[in-house]
Amino acid sequence: MNDTVPGHLLEPALVRLAARLGAVPGLAEVERDALHAAAETALRDTVRRLIDRVLLLELHAARLTGRLTAADPAARWAEWQAQTATPAFWTSLGGHYPTLLPRLRRVIGNRCAAALTLAHRFVTDRAALGPLMGGGGTGLVEVEFAAGDSHRGGQTVVLLGCEGGCVAYKPRPVTVDRALARFLERVLHDEPAGTRIRVPEAVARGTYGWVEYVEHRYCDGDEELRAFHRGLGHWLAVMLLLGGSDMHAENLIAAGPVPVVVDCETLFTPPPPAMELGFGDATDRAAALLGGSVLSTGLLPDRGVALGWRGIDPSGIGSLPGQQPAAELQVILDAGTDRARVGRASVEVPMERNLPSPDPVLGAYWDQVVAGFTELTERLRGLDEAGELEPALAGFADVPVRVVPRSTESYAELGRMLWHPASLHDEPAARERAEAVLARQAVNVPGRPDDPAVIAAEVADLLVADVPVYSTTPRRGLLTGPRGTTWGAADDLFAGTLRRWRAADIEVERQVIRSAVVGAYLNDGWLRGERTLVPRRVRTSGLDRRRRTAAAGIVRGLAASAVRGDDGSATWIGPVLDSAGWAVLPLGLDMYGGTAGIAVLLAGYQHEVEHGRADPVPEAAELLRAVLRTLRDTGDALLSAGAWEVAGGYLGIGSWIWAWLLLGRLGAVEPAEAVSQASAVLADLPASLAGNASFGLVDGLAGAVVPLLRLDEHVEGGHAGAVALADEIGSRLVAAAEVCDGVVRWASPEPSLGSAGLAHGAAGIGWALSRLAAATGNAEAAALAAAVVSAEPEHPTDAAVSEEPGHPTAAAVSQRPERAMVLEHPTVGAATWAYGAGGIGVVAADALRRVAPGDLVSAARWRAVLGRAAAVCRADGFGRSHALAHGDLGAWEVLTLAAATGALDVDRERLDARVLSGIEEFGPSSGFAGNALVPGLLPGLGGVAYQLLRMHPGCPLPSVLLPDPGAGDLTAHAQPSAAGLSQGARG
Repeated sequence: MNDTVPGHLLEPALVRLAARLGAVPGLAEVERDALHAAAETALRDTVRRLIDRVLLLELHAARLTGRLTAADPAARWAEWQAQTATPAFWTSLGGHYPTLLPRLRRVIGNRCAAALTLAHRFVTDRAALGPLMGGGGTGLVEVEFAAGDSHRGGQTVVLLGCEGGCVAYKPRPVTVDRALARFLERVLHDEPAGTRIRVPEAVARGTYGWVEYVEHRYCDGDEELRAFHRGLGHWLAVMLLLGGSDMHAENLIAAGPVPVVVDCETLFTPPPPAMELGFGDATDRAAALLGGSVLSTGLLPDRGVALGWRGIDPSGIGSLPGQQPAAELQVILDAGTDRARVGRASVEVPMERNLPSPDPVLGAYWDQVVAGFTELTERLRGLDEAGELEPALAGFADVPVRVVPRSTESYAELGRMLWHPASLHDEPAARERAEAVLARQAVNVPGRPDDPAVIAAEVADLLVADVPVYSTTPRRGLLTGPRGTTWGAADDLFAGTLRRWRAADIEVERQVIRSAVVGAYLNDGWLRGERTLVPRRVRTSGLDRRRRTAAAGIVRGLAASAVRGDDGSATWIGPVLDSAGWAVLPLGLDMYGGTAGIAVLLAGYQHEVEHGRADPVPEAAELLRAVLRTLRDTGDALLSAGAWEVAGGYLGIGSWIWAWLLLGRLGAVEPAEAVSQASAVLADLPASLAGNASFGLVDGLAGAVVPLLRLDEHVEGGHAGAVALADEIGSRLVAAAEVCDGVVRWASPEPSLGSAGLAHGAAGIGWALSRLAAATGNAEAAALAAAVVSAEPEHPTDAAVSEEPGHPTAAAVSQRPERAMVLEHPTVGAATWAYGAGGIGVVAADALRRVAPGDLVSAARWRAVLGRAAAVCRADGFGRSHALAHGDLGAWEVLTLAAATGALDVDRERLDARVLSGIEEFGPSSGFAGNALVPGLLPGLGGVAYQLLRMHPGCPLPSVLLPDPGAGDLTAHAQPSAAGLSQGARG
C-alpha cells in the first residue's frame, strides 16, 4: 500500500542478517551486499502485503475520529505515513491485534534465516555450480528471492545471477529431476540432442539442490515450431506414464525447438478418488476417465472454474495471449490519499515463457502434438512388452516427490483470510474458522486431508505466510505433511501409476488431446484460416443415397464414441462451452453442444427412419434411451440443487425447455413428460434472471423468451407463469438497451463476443423481443425490436461486399448494421451463425414468415436482408467446417431459406451436392483444430447429421438455428415438397 512497514521490526532483523552474512566464510563483500539487498526487498514486499488491510482499516479509523487534520486527502495521507513510522504506533496496535507483531516477527525471522541458509549453501557448493552455467564464473552478482511460494519456514526458490550466468536454488530435493533426465536419455537416446525434450541440469544436495537456469527463446521458423510441438506430445506421453501433474505455464520454458520442464517434483500423483456427481453412471465414468487422463498433467489447455480463476487457462501448453480473460485481483484504490481502500481491478494475464512464438497459433501445430504423443507412447509400450520399461523406471521408486492434495489457490484464499484484520483481532476464532473450512472441503471433495492434526498444521503454516507442502516417495505413498504430520495410508504409488498406464485406453487419451486444443481458445475454438474443406469435385448423382449414408455414419460414430454407464446412461467426453469458455469435460445437458442436442438429433433420426427418409442404425434407438436417461438424471440433480446458473436458449434454462418440448413433438417422450420436464425449471428461473449478466441468445436472458412462449402454447389453457416470466425478461431487456447514433446495443460481459450478432448481440435479442411483442402485445418490446433494424435502408439492392469475399467495406457496414459484427469478430469470417450473416439470415427468414398478409413493404425488406445474408454465406460460408455454428451446414440453411422465399436464386441440387461432396472427401468435420471429436448440435457432428436429415425435401424437422421448438405434431408422415433433392437425384 505504501512504503511504511514496521521499521522497528525490520531494521534490527536486517542488521542481524547483515552481520551473519558477514560471518559466512568465502562470501565476498559484493556477494553479501547482493544477498542482503535481495532479502530486504523480498521481505519488505512480503510484510507490506500482509499488513495492507490492517493499515487501511486504521487509516479510516484515524480519519473518522479526527486524528488526521491536514487540509486535503493527499496531505492527510502524508500525515498518516508520519504516524505509522513511529514504534509507538505499532505498539498501540497490540491491543486490538494481539498476534500481529508476534506473527510478523516469525515471518521476518523465517525469511532472514532462509537467506542465511542459502548463503552458506552457495559458498559450500560454489565449485559445483560452474557447469550449470556453461563453465562460467561463479561470483555472485544479483539475487532474486521469492521466485515461487514460500514453504517450510520462509524458504523459496531463488534465482542467482553470477558472472558466468544464472542458476536456480531450490530448497527441496532435486533427485527426481536427475532421475527424469536419465529416463529421458534412455527412452529418447536416438533423438537429436538439439530437439530432445529435457529438464534442466541439476546438482543434488540431499534436502536441496541447484538447477540450470533455462533461457526462453522463440522458435526460428516452421521447422523449429513443428519440433517444439512434437516435443510437447512427447511430454504428454512421459507425464501420462509417470503420473505427472501441476505442469502449468510457469513450469515449462520454450527454449527454441525444445520445451523444457523446469519443475517436475509432482510425479506419481495419485488419481483423485471417484466421485458420484448425481448425473448418472456414465457421467461419473467419464469424469473418472478424465481425472486419470493426460488432462490431469496440467499441460493441456483447460479453463479454470475456481473463484478468481474462472475462465483462465494456466496450462503449460496453452496460456495463449489474447485468449485469457482479465483476472480480477485485489488492489489498493485511491492510494496516496486518506480514501485509500481495498478493491478489485482487472489485470491482464501476462505472457508466460512457455510460448514458442510471440503470436502462437496453437491449433496449426496440434497434429504434431498428437503425433508426438502417439509415437512415444508406442515406443514406451514396446519397451514394456519387452520387459525393459519397469527397469528403466526403477530410479524413481525412492526419490522424494511432492503431492498437491489441495490447490495453491485454496491456500492463498485462506491465507488472506487469516491475515484479515478481523482474524488478527481474534486469532483463536480465525483458526477455528479456517480449520472448519478445510474440514468441509475434505467432506465435499474426497482426497483432501481430513485429519484434524494435519489441518491444524496447515493453518499454522498459513499463519506465518507459508504454503503447506506434502511429500513422499513413490514406493512409500504415505504423505509427510506440514510440521511433521503424516496423512493418508502407505501405498505403492509407483506400482499403481504403472498399472493405470498399462490399462489406459490410448485412443481415449488421443481424443482428449485432440479436444483439449479447443480449450486454448475462449469462444469458438480455432477455425482454420485456409479453405481446406472445399471439395475438388462436386458430384450430383445419387444424392439421397449419399445423404443417408453420411448421416448414418455420423450416428454410428456417435454410438461408438459414447461413454456408457451400468445404469443405462450415456454421455461423451469432448470440448464443452460454458460461460468460462471451452474445456474438456463430460458433456453438459444443453442444446448447444450437450446431451440435450444429441437427444434431439437421435430422436429426429428415429423419426426419419420411421418415415423412410433415413437408414436404420441398430444402435440408435438404444443410444437415444441412454441419452434420455442421462438427461433426466442430470436435470433432476440440478433441479434438486438449484444449480441452474444461466437462462440462455442454448446454454441454460431456455435450452432445457426448448429441448424437452421438441423431444415431445418428435415422439421421443410422452407430451405430458415433455411439458412436466420443461415446466420444472421455472422455479429456478427468477434466481437465474437475477444473477445473469448476459443478455444474448446463447447464454443470456433473451434465449429464454421464445421457449417460455412455446411452453405456454403446449399447456392446455396456457401457462400463465411462463408468459409472465417472458414478459419480465422483456422488461429487463428493454431497460438494459443502449441506443447510440440510432444503433441499439446491449452490454456484453465479454466484449470480444461482439454486440451485433445473433448468438450474443442485438440481432438475437431483437428477434426475441419481436417474438415477445407478437405473442403478448408488449409495445416497448415491439418498438425496441423495430429499432434494432431501423437503420436498414428501405430499398437495399446488393451485398456491397469488398473485394475480399465476405468482408464488407466501411461504407457497406455503415449502411447495413446487421453486418457490423463481421468487424467485431473477424476470425470467424462474415458468414457464421453466431456473429455474421448466417445468424442474420435465419432471423430475417423467421421475420419474413411472420409478416402480416398484405404488408408488402415489410416482406420486401426482410426478403432483401435474407438475400444479402445468403449472398455473403454463398461467398464466404463454405470450406472451413461442416458444422452448423460456423460451417457449411449453417450456410446451407440460409441459402435454402433464401431459395424457398425467392430472396436469392439458388440451385438446390448443386448446393446439396457441394455439401455432400465435401463431407465425403474430407469426412464430417467440426472445423476445430486437432480433429477434435465435437459431438454436439451447434458446434459439432450432431448438427451435421441433423441437417443431413433436413436436406430431404419431405423432412419436417424444425431448424435448430433459433431456440424455438415449434408447435404441432411432428409424428405424422410429412409429404415431400418440390424443393431440394429431386426424385431423379435420389439414386
